[in-house]
Amino acid sequence: MWKTWVGATLTAICLVCVRPALAQIGTVSVTGGRVEGVAADGITSFKGIPFAAPPLGNLRWRMPQPVVPWTDVRQADHFGPACTQGGPARPGARSTSNEDCLYLNVWTAAKSPAARLPVMVWIYGGAYTGGSANLPNYDGTHFAQKGVVLVSFNYRLGVLGFLADRELDAESPQHVSGNYGLGDMIAALKWVRANIARFGGDPSRVTIFGESAGALSVGILAVSPAAKGLFQRAISESGGAPLVPATLGGASYSANPPLPSLASAEEMGQSFLAKHGAQDIAAARALPAEALVKGQPAVSPVEDGYLLPNDAYQRFRTGRFNETPVLVGTNANEGGFRPFGAAYAQTTPEKFEAQVRAAFGQYADKVLAVYPHATAAEAEQSSKDLFWRDTAFAWRTWDWARLQSATGHGKAYLYYFDRSSPKEPLGPVHTEEIPYVFGNLPAGAADVTLSQQMQSYWVNFAKSGNPNGPGLPHWPAFSASSQSAMYLDAAPHAGAVPNKRKLEVLDAFFGWLREQGKK
Repeated sequence: MWKTWVGATLTAICLVCVRPALAQIGTVSVTGGRVEGVAADGITSFKGIPFAAPPLGNLRWRMPQPVVPWTDVRQADHFGPACTQGGPARPGARSTSNEDCLYLNVWTAAKSPAARLPVMVWIYGGAYTGGSANLPNYDGTHFAQKGVVLVSFNYRLGVLGFLADRELDAESPQHVSGNYGLGDMIAALKWVRANIARFGGDPSRVTIFGESAGALSVGILAVSPAAKGLFQRAISESGGAPLVPATLGGASYSANPPLPSLASAEEMGQSFLAKHGAQDIAAARALPAEALVKGQPAVSPVEDGYLLPNDAYQRFRTGRFNETPVLVGTNANEGGFRPFGAAYAQTTPEKFEAQVRAAFGQYADKVLAVYPHATAAEAEQSSKDLFWRDTAFAWRTWDWARLQSATGHGKAYLYYFDRSSPKEPLGPVHTEEIPYVFGNLPAGAADVTLSQQMQSYWVNFAKSGNPNGPGLPHWPAFSASSQSAMYLDAAPHAGAVPNKRKLEVLDAFFGWLREQGKK
């Protein structure tokens, strides 16, 4: 009897002892201090963790600086501010905007740091002038439920993130300026490398993924020497790689032109500061952030030769890039996105032909031959397809897959999101894959199965570099001899590269441009 009681008591004590190891991760020590997350339904979320010092005052237009330490446990129960940006707030934004914005968020289902789960790091889009990590579509709960640690972060936008100026060059040890937003991305990835193991993540299995400007940023990080070793997989949704150097010019062939050279970005920066009456950078740093982003010009990362090399295409061709497996793709009707398509409303066959001849010169007849434009409806859709879907995204994505399969060791996987609906009979527009990927479809949505399949592909890729897994239609790797794509629609299936004849004509055009650039 006594032995039975003692044995039961010891068993109970031992059970109590092991329970903490089975509990969710709650309080974590990170760079700068301790943070406490919020647990719900088996997932712990940590929101608003600083990953760099606030870029205020003299730190405006400087590369991100180390985190300012804190002493008390920081309650990571709400998002940090979005970065200051021009225009109206994004629908569903769950925080205000502020220049003090360098915060990140983590979702994890790990029970202990020993879990070593794969990590996915999200980079949002918004044309480098808008967006934040805090939008509802980017909630990482469903990714965490599928066994990954999901991280999202903010990066500086607009002229606050991408202003170039000769005086700023002089402040830089590398004598360059203009890529502060890219610097934020790299700082966030360094934070992940240093801290994510404490959230149960595996710092040797990090996947970066993004959409639009975020997807192009993935392509930039894939070729940036400063990002070497910070990630092991890459996913680009409607973005591609920076394969068109600024020196080629001819920006009119695409609504998404080549990234500017440092010299041209400096000229824009000087003109912008003069417009605001700033005689020097000290005066510009004294101006309110809101005044600077109001009516700001279009900006983007700069070919500075440091964070973004000016020979990205050659680096991909010769294997001098941050080689990883890649999963890349586009949507069927990218140009149907309302902010894009408005510019092409009321297009006539005559207007379309004139646009093509102005943009493509001696290649215009070949381009016109593959883009139907006999009627106004055809001309409008071809405008959207040519200047947005194909030149802005699809060609850059297809060429990246070709270069990866030719010069890289990791495999390339190409997709085409083609889920049409009564709302979008011509196929999904730009950004429409995001809620499918994150599993954040509206309640009652009919496409839950497709969403679950897409998220499983993404998660499998993050785990192993291969999207395939049990219960999923087979996704063949892309290769020069077998150029296939995965059609993500009501019945996912592999098939030929979509719109390939159009892409081949554009590829010949870009090849001709490169040859002209050598003369």
